[in-house]
Amino acid sequence: MPAFATKLAERWRRRYWRASPMAPSDEGLTPFTVITGGSRGIGKALAVEFANAGHHVIIVARGKEQLEAARSDIMEATGARVETLSLDITNSDAVAQIDRRLTKLDGFVDIIVNNAAIGLAGPFSEHDDRSVRYLCDLNVSAPTVLMRHYLPGMLARGRGGVLNIASLGGLVPGPYQAAYYASKAYIISLTEAVAHETAGRGVRISVLAPGPVKTAFHKAMGAGSSYYLKFHGVMSVEKIARSGYRGFVWGQTLNVPGFLHKMNAIALRLLPHTLTVPIVGWLLKRR
Repeated sequence: MPAFATKLAERWRRRYWRASPMAPSDEGLTPFTVITGGSRGIGKALAVEFANAGHHVIIVARGKEQLEAARSDIMEATGARVETLSLDITNSDAVAQIDRRLTKLDGFVDIIVNNAAIGLAGPFSEHDDRSVRYLCDLNVSAPTVLMRHYLPGMLARGRGGVLNIASLGGLVPGPYQAAYYASKAYIISLTEAVAHETAGRGVRISVLAPGPVKTAFHKAMGAGSSYYLKFHGVMSVEKIARSGYRGFVWGQTLNVPGFLHKMNAIALRLLPHTLTVPIVGWLLKRR
């Protein structure tokens, strides 16, 4: 984007923002982009995009070894310094742990990327209580808490943003992946609503909703043989991350990568659920 267009877009994005004496003092502190689930898949690819663009990045995930391996890969690919935090973001003190890490780094959260998530495949009635509860905690509660905690500071500064990772499936009920699709519908709804509430105050609020991704995610949740992986175009994490970062920078609220998936998104929003749900159920049913 040309420099003059960037300046105009930034002015428009901050059209309602006014400096406040109550704004947090960040003088001398480093702005960080914090990416949950950043050790693999889309999260890791997004870390590469943000690092390449000059952002200071912290990747968050549970596994220390995988985190360190991802850190090495990202630093090798970008030449940027990357920080890590081993953390289960469903923990009750997750926000406090992130804040303590930022304090040690003399930084603050400028951008939060809510990417960490799990899926569950199969009939909803056959899932165990613990798995469903953890999915809700990780896919719904954790990103909501992180977004709510860091958004006021962003609004006070008139900068920064939230990039939530959802799914094309969030636009329709998903039989045989019912809880996962419902969790992504929540994320899309939350993002679009908050983006409207905060428009013109300098903060980007965006949700990335990709179709099937070329990762081990589908196999891990037991959907590796479902038809949707055969009939939908499967995109690489690199293409999705590039689209996600570009859409975030441009201020796109809902970003569906790929022409075919964009057409699918339009169809899913226009067609009645009485038509789309049986089709989606047929595609998602495990074979």
